[in-house]
Amino acid sequence: MGSLKGKRALVTGASQGIGAAIAEGLIDAGADVVLHYFQSDATPRALAKKAEAAGQRALVLKADLRKESEATDLVAQTTKFLGGLDVLINNAGSLVARRKLEEVDLEFWDEVIRINLTTMMFVTRAAVPALVAAGASSIVNIASLAGRKGGHGGSLVYSSAKGALITWTRALSAELGPKGVRVNCVAPGLILGTRFHDTHTTKESADETVRGIPLGRGGSSEDIARPVVYLASEYDGFITGATLDINGGVYCA
Repeated sequence: MGSLKGKRALVTGASQGIGAAIAEGLIDAGADVVLHYFQSDATPRALAKKAEAAGQRALVLKADLRKESEATDLVAQTTKFLGGLDVLINNAGSLVARRKLEEVDLEFWDEVIRINLTTMMFVTRAAVPALVAAGASSIVNIASLAGRKGGHGGSLVYSSAKGALITWTRALSAELGPKGVRVNCVAPGLILGTRFHDTHTTKESADETVRGIPLGRGGSSEDIARPVVYLASEYDGFITGATLDINGGVYCA
């Protein structure tokens, strides 16, 4: 794995779960970081202190990424603080609620698509000039097994958004490859102990899912963070346009 010492990274949705674990992994690998949050800043601030104690730069910023102006300002503050950008982790997203097709109105559809796709487009579009200027830079998008399989009941819109994110990754990798920017994606399966599953997955549903996982357990946030840090740190590598399925073997592309 390539070193991230001296590399500059932005992580969206770093307040808990997968995003926080990725942020900590980047810090442990030596990166300077900007940690974005929308609701709670407790964990990002604790991680920033850890980075600073190790002699690395860290900044915690709040933004509502559904608003283009705030997403653009987040990137502007990031590049000003870090002096550029080498790594972008697009982690922010949410299922919002479980609704079947007959319950999906236009407002709900727009909300889920905006949170999971439009926010990422806003941030990435603003970040690309700095990533290109850095050279040999890396974007890692966080999708979901739902984008591969369609998800559990009531996740129709979320699954559609995450499937589109996987396609976005392939398309953007072709667009940015000639400019020295690699774009990859990870698609987590059941990751226990996150706000997502604590909110939207019952214990009974989780137990049933675990019974169908060949490795016999649910995943942890650290199971996702390790490969994300690898994809970020192999900044001069040959992997781009790929989606890594991390689900204990329940789905293999």
